[in-house]
Amino acid sequence: MDWLQVLVLSIVQGLTEFLPISSSAHLILVPVLTDWEDQGLAFDVALHIGSLAAVVLYFRHELVRMTASWVGSLGGRGVNEDARLAWWVLLATLPVCIIGFAFRDAVALGMRSPLIIGVSLIGFGLLLGYADWRRRRGGRSEYQLGLRDVLLIGGAQALALIPGTSRSGITITAALLLGMSREGAARFSFLLSIPVIALAGGLEVVGLIREAHQVDWPAVLVGAILSGISAYLCIHFFLAFIKRVGMQPFVVYRLLLGGWLLWLFW
Repeated sequence: MDWLQVLVLSIVQGLTEFLPISSSAHLILVPVLTDWEDQGLAFDVALHIGSLAAVVLYFRHELVRMTASWVGSLGGRGVNEDARLAWWVLLATLPVCIIGFAFRDAVALGMRSPLIIGVSLIGFGLLLGYADWRRRRGGRSEYQLGLRDVLLIGGAQALALIPGTSRSGITITAALLLGMSREGAARFSFLLSIPVIALAGGLEVVGLIREAHQVDWPAVLVGAILSGISAYLCIHFFLAFIKRVGMQPFVVYRLLLGGWLLWLFW
């Protein structure tokens, strides 16, 4: 890998992992639109580690409270709002785990077409725009979710296995349609990303262990750092941005990118 490829892929992963514009779509499209060779599994693992470190660091105070309360709930000390939120995050992760394990190969082999990405970007982008338009003011926070809300958001998250959907985009869309505020929807989506990124990274680590290829350690280290920095900044500025502006700029971007892909590859 050359350093330009390391820089571009790291920043693309860090930004698009949490923006509602689909990280998988962008990471698939980069090699399609360039002559770069595949970056390799070790580099993919590094990018996931960087993104995971960023979201854990950003929500470190909430995660400490949630973990302590969750452990306390297991010990019979009752379920407060932090323990309940921790349970909700775990419960909402189950659908994507089950469906992901069942259909992982089918998705990886049969749904990476630029045409599928383009249709997903447009279709789910329009749905995000409608959900954001409906929820222009107010709404519930992540601490006010019920069981039905969590199951629906978790089910929606499984749709992110389709490239171009966007895990953050579809979970934010579902949360907005269920009456959450923009910030509450985004924060819950980011908390949901922690077990999902950890599991995806874990699967890649298993694959990496099975490989016997030489690892470009400088590129891996720089990739993890750049991915983490860009992801942390993305989370911070995204939460501030949607308070004032909302999701519509991301909807417009999805429509333009999706339309361009359909025009280019149809």
